[in-house]
Amino acid sequence: MADYGEWNRKGATLSDVTAESEYGVSRDLIVKGIQAGRLEYRDGAIWGNPYLRLLRSQLENYISDELGVDHLTRLKQASELRSIRKEIADLKKKLHSLEERQAALGGR
Repeated sequence: MADYGEWNRKGATLSDVTAESEYGVSRDLIVKGIQAGRLEYRDGAIWGNPYLRLLRSQLENYISDELGVDHLTRLKQASELRSIRKEIADLKKKLHSLEERQAALGGR
């Protein structure tokens, strides 16, 4: 089902916990997709805690089929907006610290 090397590509996989937070789907929906043969998965464990590793492309296709394309689009936009806001906040903090350093060095 999966393309050759897709499991190794950066950003192509995600855990079931990340899928729940990014796409707002429950673990039950993920397990249902696995049992139906629509989602491939691999078992993983970090510090003794088990998780399911899923392919992002398959999960997005499954979510759009089950919950609709609008749901998936809305969630992806919300996730992107969250990351943009976080980056803006980080840049504002960095700018503030640089301005303080500039003032301490006698600039402007």
